[in-house]
Amino acid sequence: MTKYYAVIEAGGTKFRCAVINDKKQIVEECRVPTRMPKDTLADVLMFFKREKVNVGKYSALGIASFGPLDLDITSPTFGFITKTPKSGWTGTSLAVPLAQSLDCPVALDTDVNGAAIAEHMWGAGQRKSVVIYITVGTGIGGGVVIDGKPLHGLIHPEIGHTLIPGHPSISGVCPFHSNCAEGLGSGAALNEIWGQPAETLAPEHQAWDIEAHILSQLSHNLLVCYSPQKIIFGGGLFANEQLIDSIITKTERSLANYLSLPESISLNDVIVPTGLGQESGILGAFALAQSCA
Repeated sequence: MTKYYAVIEAGGTKFRCAVINDKKQIVEECRVPTRMPKDTLADVLMFFKREKVNVGKYSALGIASFGPLDLDITSPTFGFITKTPKSGWTGTSLAVPLAQSLDCPVALDTDVNGAAIAEHMWGAGQRKSVVIYITVGTGIGGGVVIDGKPLHGLIHPEIGHTLIPGHPSISGVCPFHSNCAEGLGSGAALNEIWGQPAETLAPEHQAWDIEAHILSQLSHNLLVCYSPQKIIFGGGLFANEQLIDSIITKTERSLANYLSLPESISLNDVIVPTGLGQESGILGAFALAQSCA
């Protein structure tokens, strides 16, 4: 009998919802604009309840969400979004109400941990023991997978809020930290700093050189802290295909030949684009759902 999974890639701009079967095929999907929690989650539930009529039941629900999140299953606020910059979402209970409404088990993790799991299983991080996925879109987030398992620890990685030196030409816009990677290099930051959306910036605009500078500082920190075999970049800003090459060049310059990489390995092999494209997030939610079914 075919198994069906309800999966959600919950982002700050939209919730991508899908029903995926056990052959990893998307049966049906929809995109719900991220508004206030009550309205957004009502539309999400409407989609899944409608599709449940067609599939009979869901084996599990997998949610890969923006955060920060409470991932401690013993906590009274398990499945809650905690202190997020996303207006109106702090303190939102996400996992449990959805799972109860759909009458199935639930697995929850950050959107970037989910994407990192998917890249480890099916994408650019296959057969690697330490994989980091970085998304650069509306915000910046990072997920870490070690030996196939997402890193949690005290809470979970918040790589977008890593403090970095920045660039003398710009100031950060994060409401929590003046010089974190997200506040300096996210799509929202570029919009505020340069007065226009990133997708409208010309390829020769100085913003892209500064963006590569910011992300190379982040890459430097990740390399010396985690020693990853892969740092995988995804997200909307990588529609600019030159960006990743510039990040590699600037990271090499920043490291100043300090790291002795294994023979035949260069930073071009380590810092790479996503292998799953726009599907890493939704497939991460699918992997989470399978893990608890």
